[in-house]
Amino acid sequence: MDKEAFAGVVLSSTDSLYRISKSILKYDADCEDAVQEAIATGFGKLNTLKQEAYARTWLTRILIHECYSLLKKREKSAAIWTEPEEEACSSADYADLYEALSALKKEYRLTIVLYYLEGYSIEEIARIMHVPAGTVKSRLSRGRRNLRCIMESEHCEEEDYENEL
Repeated sequence: MDKEAFAGVVLSSTDSLYRISKSILKYDADCEDAVQEAIATGFGKLNTLKQEAYARTWLTRILIHECYSLLKKREKSAAIWTEPEEEACSSADYADLYEALSALKKEYRLTIVLYYLEGYSIEEIARIMHVPAGTVKSRLSRGRRNLRCIMESEHCEEEDYENEL
């Protein structure tokens, strides 16, 4: 893949990449940093992309790794870092959805975002997350059930949906 084709993939995926990072990270600034780092890393390792057809999936996987890397860095510096006050969601229309999604376990949250918001197939999600397709299906089912419970404000078992960051 040449640099121009990669730039086209990046431009067409920017919103998607941001939404995926938002499903993992809490703050907009962290999301922006993760997306920027993923693009830079992808550009630097462009020669390792084996099939151009999977460029978007490949870039998404890089982004997910970058998001988890930022979370690990945050945990290491937790003793000296005080988190800023919670930012307002960049899109007020989806504030309730993002709030409900943030209450889910990270594997459910990421799977739901990739499938429903970004349109990845079950097989693509399995490749991105390095899990079997059956695991993706069960995470979607459990995630939907827990999300519905959270959105309806019903009493749910805490271990089903608590956030494991």
